[in-house]
Amino acid sequence: MADINNRQGQTPVEGGNEPASGSCSVEQMLSGASLVELVELIFFAYRDFTADPDAILREYGFGRAHHRVLHFVNRYPGLRVAELLKILKITKQSLARVLRQLVEEGFIEQVPGPSDRRARLLFATGRGGELARRLIEPQLLRLEQALKQSGAENGAASENGAVNKAFLYYMINSMERDQVMGLFNRPPPQQAGSERAARGDEPVGERDEGADELEEKP
Repeated sequence: MADINNRQGQTPVEGGNEPASGSCSVEQMLSGASLVELVELIFFAYRDFTADPDAILREYGFGRAHHRVLHFVNRYPGLRVAELLKILKITKQSLARVLRQLVEEGFIEQVPGPSDRRARLLFATGRGGELARRLIEPQLLRLEQALKQSGAENGAASENGAVNKAFLYYMINSMERDQVMGLFNRPPPQQAGSERAARGDEPVGERDEGADELEEKP
C-alpha cells in the first residue's frame, strides 16, 4: 500500500479524488489519500452517520446530547451519574438539563443504589429502550454496509471489522483508552428489573457525585 503521507500538504482536487487519468478504484483512492483527506473522510462519515438518528431525535424535540445519554444508559444499565459525566465529558449542569428531560418524559429512571441508597443508578425505561434501538438501527445498517463494501474492496472481509475497531481505538486519547475498555468490560448491574422502581425508601449515605445537580431547586 502506498505511503499515506506521500501527498501531505497537496491541495485536494474538487470532490476529493485524484485527477482523472483513467478509472480509479476506492482502494486506490484511499491508499493514495493524504492524512488531510482522511480527516475529511472522517468528517463526511460522521456527518452521514449521525444524520439518520438526528431526524428521529427531532420528532421528540431532542438533540445529540439526549442521544448520547440515552445510548449509554441503555447500553450499560445501572450507570451512576458520575460515570456518565466521565464518559460524556460535559458539565454537571449540561447533563442535568438533558437527563432531567429524559426522566420527566419517561425515557430514563433513577434508582437508589442497592448498597449506597443515596447513589443514583440510571436505567432506560421500556420507552427509552425502544427509542435507543430505533436510533441505533440505521447506524448499524450503515456500518454493516460500509464494512461489507470496504472488505470487498480490500479483499479482507473477515479481518476488516477488527482493523476498523483498532483504528477507532487508537483514535481515542491514550489516557482515555483504559476507561473505554473498562466500560466495554463492565459487569451487569447487581439489581435490575421492575421491582427496582418500587422502592420508596429515603436514601442514606454518600451522594453520587453529580446527582445533586439533578434535584429540583426549591
